[in-house]
Amino acid sequence: MLQRLVSRALARNLSCLIVPGPEVALAHGLDVTAAGLRISTTPRDAAVLLIVGELSEKMGDAVTVLYAQMPRPRAILMVGGQAPSTLPGADISAGLSQEELNEAVVRLQRAFADSAFAASPEDFDADVLHARIEYVCPMHPEVVEDEPGSCPKCGMDLVAREAGESTPDHDHEHHHDEHQHDHEHQHHGHEHEHEHCHDHEHQGHHDHGEHDHGGHDHEGHDHGGHDHGASGFMSMIEVTKDLPRSADGLQMDWLEVPFGPVFPGLPGGLKLTLTLDGDGVTEGQATSLVGMTTEAEEGEGNEESEESEQINAGTFIEHLASAMPLAPVSYRLLACLAIERAAGLNDDQATTQARNGALERERIASHLGWLAQVGRQLGFAWLTRRASTLQLKVRDADRDKLAELEPALRTLGTHLERTPLLKSRLKGIGLLPPQSSALRGPVARAAHEGGDAWARLWQRLAEISASLEFIRSSGEPELASLRNIGDVSGAGEATVDTPRGEARLSLKLERGKVKSYELDTACSHHIDLVPKLVEGQELGDALLAVGSLDLSPWEVIS
Repeated sequence: MLQRLVSRALARNLSCLIVPGPEVALAHGLDVTAAGLRISTTPRDAAVLLIVGELSEKMGDAVTVLYAQMPRPRAILMVGGQAPSTLPGADISAGLSQEELNEAVVRLQRAFADSAFAASPEDFDADVLHARIEYVCPMHPEVVEDEPGSCPKCGMDLVAREAGESTPDHDHEHHHDEHQHDHEHQHHGHEHEHEHCHDHEHQGHHDHGEHDHGGHDHEGHDHGGHDHGASGFMSMIEVTKDLPRSADGLQMDWLEVPFGPVFPGLPGGLKLTLTLDGDGVTEGQATSLVGMTTEAEEGEGNEESEESEQINAGTFIEHLASAMPLAPVSYRLLACLAIERAAGLNDDQATTQARNGALERERIASHLGWLAQVGRQLGFAWLTRRASTLQLKVRDADRDKLAELEPALRTLGTHLERTPLLKSRLKGIGLLPPQSSALRGPVARAAHEGGDAWARLWQRLAEISASLEFIRSSGEPELASLRNIGDVSGAGEATVDTPRGEARLSLKLERGKVKSYELDTACSHHIDLVPKLVEGQELGDALLAVGSLDLSPWEVIS
């Protein structure tokens, strides 16, 4: 009886971790909260893993680690795709619509109420969760043992690492790893539960107030009986002599920490790796785990193989649009324009106006999505809630509905202007280095107005107003659809100013099919700004700086 009551209570308050991230769900028009799920920012507080869309193989591995960290009972809700092969099959699957999501959540709640306390739940295991551990001396990397212990040369405690990892020049990383394992891992022989892929876990790494730094605390550390006053003693000067020097002149441990690919306030699919000196960032880089691969190559070999690599024009348009979930309208338009120009069709004024109306509508929705992301990063729940609500309303609105939303959009801008804390957090953050090149879109335009995160916010607000004005003075927004190109061959190229900047596509048509193409996007260039934006910054400011770029990992072409 008690179990049934608890199960029903649990089913009515299901929390979910959204993968790749809430911004992707919103971009698909999904209101997860309205469907009856509470959004969690950590797997340890989530009962449901909500996967939106197809995931890349790299994302699948990261998500598997997240799933393993979720407490039981837990479930997988798959929306618009298939669960990665490294996970158990989805408990509930649904299409990419709000109605289907609503129905799926109801089914999920019933399932939790009926079987939250299954008598013998199956264990979950996957290769990615395991790693063989070996122990190495921080000062003598040639000393590697299978068991914990002390270095026979200097007496220091051996630290754990994954087998096969190289020992960095400075062994600070392993000191922290040791304490991470002390706090959060249970070792069983030479295997341990591999949890450190997740961002929230790594937040604890740089909490130096709680960590003992790798055996250097001589007052509280158990030295295992070593004679530190005799010949085996190593002074702090000797221990730290090879460590890097921080900005304040101290020689101390540096720690390389990954944030993402699922991290609150950063776009899902983006892996940000920062080297931390305390709370300061000494260097960093960002990579996409979901970006498109290089351009399609022309077929090689016999005529039959070339034919098989050609893509139907309509299929190519759908492929490009679905590959960019944060800007599908823009890339649909880009593909249509490039194909039509390759086919020798001239632009039609009426069609162009309607298509551009849809493009500007997406720009408004996208900038609102960025504002919601800023709210998550800063902990401004009101901003996230209001911007998300407006984004969902704008996404499919016609011209009259957009006119009705104008007052609410202006009110949001006024509210932002009257929030001094917001200005104090963004002003001076993410300043672009002098002579930054390859800038596009709002990032480029804001470079002339201060070039910081605050300037980017106001640039995007100004673009929302300009887009509303454009739609008001033009026709009804209409998604691009390919005009009749016939069975032609030729080459064409097009440029579209997407919400994140110019995207350029050139392609070749052969008998009405796409034979090869090359895509260049703003985010492919903007991601290279990350190292210079984060270097020398405090951790919180570095994360804000990266967020202010509005990177879409899907639009990073490798």
